[in-house]
Amino acid sequence: MTRTRMRVGFYQFAPVLGDVEANRRAIRRALAHPDAEGALIVLPELATSGYLFTSREALRRVAEPVPGPTTALLQEIARARGSHIVVGLPELDRRTGKLYNSAVLVGPEGVLAHYRKAHLFNEEKLLFERGDTPFPLCAIGGVRVGLLICFDHYFPEAARTLALRGAQIVCHPSNLVLPGRGQLTSRVRALENRVFWVLANRWGREEQNGRALSYTGESQIVAPDGTVLAKAPPEGDALNVVEVDPAQALDKRVTEHNDLFEDRRPDLYEL
Repeated sequence: MTRTRMRVGFYQFAPVLGDVEANRRAIRRALAHPDAEGALIVLPELATSGYLFTSREALRRVAEPVPGPTTALLQEIARARGSHIVVGLPELDRRTGKLYNSAVLVGPEGVLAHYRKAHLFNEEKLLFERGDTPFPLCAIGGVRVGLLICFDHYFPEAARTLALRGAQIVCHPSNLVLPGRGQLTSRVRALENRVFWVLANRWGREEQNGRALSYTGESQIVAPDGTVLAKAPPEGDALNVVEVDPAQALDKRVTEHNDLFEDRRPDLYEL
């Protein structure tokens, strides 16, 4: 049975490129805040490593297995705080040696969900392998939670797949660089699927070997009707937590005579 209320939030920060220990310390400090206690907190994409790597060799030096040191740290925090944490990290598959842009959901019991990014953005294709596992869905106290990563937001089929499987909350770790795009589509995806959406973006600027990227911040939590419940500024660290009723995401009605899922016409669609 779905519980009636749940606290969800994001921690927006600017990971230090290549300094895993500094980033883990920043995460530990943030999650020690009273607002994070007992909540589902989403952290950015590649939160342990930073983003702008220009070679697989440099990326490999900061990648880690799942489970691994970061998931062990988050499990420790989750046990102490009664929380659940979603984090993006560079994953090294020890069996194959391949690198993935991954996200994990960690609770007091350990790793509950593990996702390898399906839609790689721009030069990520030169660094990471494309994930080929299903979009993950797991239950937290009866609430069904799904994971996507950054550029996945451009593909409505990804969010719809999770929603059709029963997702009530979509966690979306990101490193967005296109101003306003992910903030817009996360509202649209929440609205068209009637789900809660937690976008955890990073902020700041990275420079490496003559390349530079600026990140857009503005992490946000969106309700199933598209309302923005909380939003961070474009720059600066921010921990925002709100209380939601996940049962709202079970109601797919738009009008008295329209249900978003019952009115679908897959016999006419080409996917």
